[in-house]
Amino acid sequence: MFNHLRLDPTRPAMRVAFLALCGCLALIAGASLLLTGCAATLQASIGDRTAICSFLGPVCRKLTPGGEGQSYLRYVNSGARWSQYRKVIVDPVIIVSSAESQIPPAAAQHLANYFDAALKEKLGTRFKLTDQPGAGVMRIQVALTDARAATPGLRTITMAVPQARTLSTVGYLATGSFPFVGAAEGAAKVLDSRSGELLAALADRQVGGGHIKAAAQWTLGDAENAINLWAERAANQLYAWTSGAQAPR
Repeated sequence: MFNHLRLDPTRPAMRVAFLALCGCLALIAGASLLLTGCAATLQASIGDRTAICSFLGPVCRKLTPGGEGQSYLRYVNSGARWSQYRKVIVDPVIIVSSAESQIPPAAAQHLANYFDAALKEKLGTRFKLTDQPGAGVMRIQVALTDARAATPGLRTITMAVPQARTLSTVGYLATGSFPFVGAAEGAAKVLDSRSGELLAALADRQVGGGHIKAAAQWTLGDAENAINLWAERAANQLYAWTSGAQAPR
């Protein structure tokens, strides 16, 4: 009985409804742009934990969801004597990928090297870097578990052309990711350098955000932005815990 009803934008009533729907989508997209448009990367959910858990080991079962501004999954040893740590050993970043990883070996190694340098740069502003285990020395072990390259040409169109940008933002609302962006996923362990006591374990995934400056960056730009975020977050968070500025939890 309803076969005669259809959305016909040429009919006055339907045209009003159609334009109202388009307006609502534009408002929703605009509101989302205010929230995501300035972010170089956005946190994404972690599906397959195979690579992450193979690196982290048994503590993977203890990971819980992080809050605002934290890693997607995390474990913190609140009973550890965090205040004793003033130095840090940064082990070379390794690659632990699952069978579904799409990043070529050369690109993965580039990102691992980039990650290693970023960690040392940021942690070096908060702690003394060392290669000798001892009292008051943390050891950080990090693995790159996945990475995806962006598609620069198509990324530029979806970020720079207003109509395409609106559609890509609507797509973000539906899927949690902008089209043609890159991504990176990593895991980390923080240990006492002498006893091996586990102090913290983290896992996170970041995808390219809606910042217009990211539109024309190179294929691994989103992954590098994620690494920059992680390195800065690691330095600030570890300093907050060891200085007593924030309770480790």
